[in-house]
Amino acid sequence: MELRPPETDADIAELIRAHGLSWREAYDDILPDAVLAEMTVDPTPEEVVQWREGLGGDGRTAVFVAVVDGTVRGFVDVRWGEENTKPFVGPDEAGVKAIYVHPEWWGEGIGTALLDRGLDTLPDRVETVRLEAFADNEIGARFYTARGFDRVDRIEREIAGKTYSLAVYAREV
Repeated sequence: MELRPPETDADIAELIRAHGLSWREAYDDILPDAVLAEMTVDPTPEEVVQWREGLGGDGRTAVFVAVVDGTVRGFVDVRWGEENTKPFVGPDEAGVKAIYVHPEWWGEGIGTALLDRGLDTLPDRVETVRLEAFADNEIGARFYTARGFDRVDRIEREIAGKTYSLAVYAREV
């Protein structure tokens, strides 16, 4: 497995595919089918450009892909700096904005390797890393708690007109 920043539009397209397929699998019993069906798994060139531009590159973002057998199988997006993170992330903290692995590769250590690589890039001033996950996402809960995260808060988020509970997890780095 190779862990590196995404380098090509093909990398970004595969990253989007892993994201969409992971959402469809992990949130199958949480989100409505219509919402899951909207998750892109075969991105257009325009969607690739939008994602590439949204992945940062401002010195306060670390994005890595896991490449296995020449194909991106997952990615992590870690951010720090108040203007670059979600409201529940403090000034000396970082947030895991996203970490997704293609469902066919779950349980192979890719998520752990990506998380570790993302956290290794954090500046020394960062003391804590936070993230959010659907409160009903048992797969995510097991993954995060096994890697030292504690559930520290609960927030609400609206998706497609419905409100969902999300758990906030935190871990010292």
